[in-house]
Amino acid sequence: MKTISQMIAMYCAGNHRDAVRGEAAFCGDAVCPSCKELDAYAVERTRRCRNMEKKTSCEECGNHCYRPEMREQIRQAMRYAGPRMMTKHPIAAIRHLAGK
Repeated sequence: MKTISQMIAMYCAGNHRDAVRGEAAFCGDAVCPSCKELDAYAVERTRRCRNMEKKTSCEECGNHCYRPEMREQIRQAMRYAGPRMMTKHPIAAIRHLAGK
């Protein structure tokens, strides 16, 4: 949950103005209201996932927990933040790549 929240916060910081980033994401970073909604949705979906103990990432799961429009928003945030995770959150990036 923390990793996806960090990725959403990185996306928001890189794509939305500081003036609108008054909300706090699950990870504690500042996000705008629309990214806060996406963050809350992603955290809730992760909490409710029945396969979380068995899988390393959502792409490896047979169930799709996200609504199609939210899935596209998550993909957009992950495409932006994924390459940048190594510099900002290296431990989370390594854990994700190692599948833990």
